[in-house]
Amino acid sequence: MTQDQALAILRTGASVFLTGEAGAGKTHVVNRYADYLRGRGVPYAMTASTGIAATHLRGTTIHSWSGVGVHRDIDDEGFRHLLKNRVAVRRIRETKVLVIDEVSMLDARTFALVERMCRIAKGGTTLPFGGMQVVLVGDFFQLPPVSRGENGASEARFAFESSAWEAVNPVVCYLSEQHRQEDAAFLEILSAIRRDEVTEAHLHLVRERLLGEDDVPDEDLPRLFTHNADVDTINTAALGRLPGKARVFRMATRGAEKPLASLIRGCLSPETLELREGAAVMFTKNNPDEGYVNGTIGTVTGFESSTKFPIVRTRDGESIIVEPADWALEEGEEIVARIRQIPLRLAWAMTIHKSQGVSLDAAVMDLSRVFEFGQGYVALSRVRTLSGITLTGISDRAFMTHPGVRDRDVLFREESAAAEVSFGSRSEEEIKKDEEAFLIVCGARNPVDQRGEMGEIGVKGKKRKGKKLSGEPGRYDELRKKYPHAYMPWKEDEDKWLKRLVSGGSDIESISKMLGRQPGSIRSRIEKFGEGK
Repeated sequence: MTQDQALAILRTGASVFLTGEAGAGKTHVVNRYADYLRGRGVPYAMTASTGIAATHLRGTTIHSWSGVGVHRDIDDEGFRHLLKNRVAVRRIRETKVLVIDEVSMLDARTFALVERMCRIAKGGTTLPFGGMQVVLVGDFFQLPPVSRGENGASEARFAFESSAWEAVNPVVCYLSEQHRQEDAAFLEILSAIRRDEVTEAHLHLVRERLLGEDDVPDEDLPRLFTHNADVDTINTAALGRLPGKARVFRMATRGAEKPLASLIRGCLSPETLELREGAAVMFTKNNPDEGYVNGTIGTVTGFESSTKFPIVRTRDGESIIVEPADWALEEGEEIVARIRQIPLRLAWAMTIHKSQGVSLDAAVMDLSRVFEFGQGYVALSRVRTLSGITLTGISDRAFMTHPGVRDRDVLFREESAAAEVSFGSRSEEEIKKDEEAFLIVCGARNPVDQRGEMGEIGVKGKKRKGKKLSGEPGRYDELRKKYPHAYMPWKEDEDKWLKRLVSGGSDIESISKMLGRQPGSIRSRIEKFGEGK
């Protein structure tokens, strides 16, 4: 499935599992969809299973956003206690679209807790996640969740093994495009690892990249390791060997304590960044206009005379004066924490875990101590070409992926192909109606123009500019702060959504919040259809 096809499905309001091989553009699609929602005033939440992934999205962890925190088991009394967290409850109630990135690292139990918390906070509706559109993003072949089974008991480790996943029943959008790897032979090796079909020919190509430690080119290439201790030791020692005066750049911070701490933990640039001329560095943020992206590597060649900002020469030969960049944590349209730092980190070494989401031109890696399924795949797939990889060690485990993931991946591909056929068979008019209905349910700003065409969505038509839809000017303004569609004519698409919600077992209060209409209006409409009493 292409990125554009996946985006079109998202716009209809369907809950989606957006997946694909490393470099397929999953984050790009999510960012495009977020821009779309933001432009229409649809309340959405960008979350992720880890702080690092959340920082890339300008969001927060799903644990913090939902209020479930680090809890592993929550009973009814526990949920009643969580409902006292008014901030989390308000967030959930106001959110219409929930994005969870790196869902592969979210274990089944936590996924189920988050789903239940959303239902309870939304008023006890039976709809999965309280009726929100849920966008699950990730690749289960990458790093799995940490399993904390008690007494050695087995448990469903992956989110897709949770009953909550079955309840959501997301449309699978398996992206087929490739925007990272650049050579066909390397792509075939990575695909073979996913299928557990690595041949001797594949192994031969990979082993050709093996060198002894003494034979590794004396270049400032990033090194990927499985353990933190290796990383800290190498970076500290390498910086200390450089001559000259060190310059220190300290992170500027602003915001509430908890979200600020989460933002700092997720930022790849350290709170205190020490640099010297000759230091190997990696950019930690995307800024194509300035000539770098997250993962661009280079060497510090000096410091700008007036600002003292570092000057970095990239491997392409470009010199960049690196100015401070901002990272922010957003809740809806509000920024609750912000940090500012030079978007660099020392790049002689980093962990495979922290490399997830990064694209590298070249790297040296030691895969001899891989201890988890997917760890070797993540490390190899960070690099754009096979020729960019230098191996100092490798084990058979580096080529292993979880057998349960391989089996489920076959189904994911089949479901995506079926969705592509099903969606492709629909007319443009049908798709447009679903898009309009979803925007209406979400209370979007001016979702439909006077001719019934969507404003600012790439569909021809004149956009409304704040024209009142029904009633005397200002008469219902106060009421519509709580019920945005109060006393407006019912539309055919709203009726369709009403019937769907009623048949799904939603209560009057939940439907009222979702459709933005008064409970009495909902009851009258249901009675008209003969759907209830």
